[in-house]
This record gives sequence, C-alpha cells and structure tokens, in this order.
Amino acid sequence: MGHHCAGKMAKPVIAITGPERDAFGPRMLVALAVRLYGGHPLQLRPGDEHHRHTYDGVVVTGGHDIEPVLYAAEPEIEPNYDTARDTLETTVIIDALARGLPLLGICRGAQLLNVCRGGTLHQELRSQRRKTSNRWTVLPLKTLCVTAEPETQNSLLIRLFGRGRSQINSLHNQAIDRVGDGLIVTGRDLDGIVQAIEDPSRTFLVGVQWHPEFLLYLTSQRALFRELVGRARNL
Repeated sequence: MGHHCAGKMAKPVIAITGPERDAFGPRMLVALAVRLYGGHPLQLRPGDEHHRHTYDGVVVTGGHDIEPVLYAAEPEIEPNYDTARDTLETTVIIDALARGLPLLGICRGAQLLNVCRGGTLHQELRSQRRKTSNRWTVLPLKTLCVTAEPETQNSLLIRLFGRGRSQINSLHNQAIDRVGDGLIVTGRDLDGIVQAIEDPSRTFLVGVQWHPEFLLYLTSQRALFRELVGRARNL
C-alpha cells in the first residue's frame, strides 16, 4: 500500500476500516471527527486490501450499529465472526505498524491490534465483572481509570485525559487478556478489565475498548482524533 509524498500542508488521508455492510453510524462519526481536524477520510472495506490505496493514518473501527445497541440489554453470547473483515484489518494494521503510521484501534480494533502484536483476548466478560454492568450502552456510564504506573509516563491517554477517572461507554463482549509485544495498559475499568493500550515508543499507536466516536461532544474524546490527524499530518 503506497504513501503520500505531498507536502505537510496537504490533508492527511485517514483510512477507516470496518465491515462490508452495516456500521454506518460509527464510520460516519469517525469520518466526521477526521474532517473536523482537517483530515480526509478514506473508507476501506473487505477486499480493498488488494488495491493500492495511499493513507497517512488508520482508524480500525468497532463496527457496532447504534440501533441494535440501543435496545440490546446485554451482548449476545455468540460472537459474530467476519473473516473477510479480519483479513482486511489485519493487513492494514500490519502495514501501519511496518510504516510507523498513526493508528487508533476502537473496541474490536483495539483487540485486533493486540492480537497482531501477539496478545490474547478474553472470550467472555460476564465472569470477570464484579463492579461493572454487562449492559451495552452508547452513553458514558462506565468509569475509565487511567493508570499511573511508571511505564505510563509517556502515555498519550494521560496527556489527553489526565490521571484519575473519566466516563466512557461500553459496547463489547470480549476484551484484552494478555497484552501484546511492546504494548502497555494505560486504562482499566473498575473491574480491572483493560480499556486502553498504547505503544509509547510510537508516535501514535493506541487501542481503546470504548467508542469515542459516540462521545464526540466530550473534548477529551474528540482529542483522540485530533491527535491522530495531527500526527498523520506531520509524518
């Protein structure tokens, strides 16, 4: 996959990955955030990994539609597997890692980033929860605890969110278990379930377990996209 040779004044192209169908809401909201900060969104779908697209940064979306989430009291136990999407997103993640491109993984995207770096996932979360609900919600009703261990001192999340607690949403029925190579945990929920991972040695390599695109009315959530586009522009 090619790369731009344009000057720094050109709009950075941000690839947005997701499923073949559905996920219109999340894709549209991510594209809106990218445009808001001067980027050009490029929607990639399964099969597009075979074409020569050029891009300067990547958002791997979660891909949940808003509508089912609003009436689903809890996640389905049977996960939906999408092999074609896995192929696309794994190819794009590996390409972004190889070229040092800024990358934001959202929900499923964070999990796939972790797997691409050799990590593992919890297949179900109900048994892990003591203090947090298993209910899906697009509203910021869940607590994010930004971690403050010594290795997180260069954390982008700490810079954007500050240390301590923030409110996030929750739309996932899997989560990161063992963290992949070079990644550190920079956020957990009240049950200690991983909510954010980063590679502090990279300019921008972040995975978040929540959906910031549904929380664009919050400054700290918008800042994730602002930072991604800014880093892509300065490559």
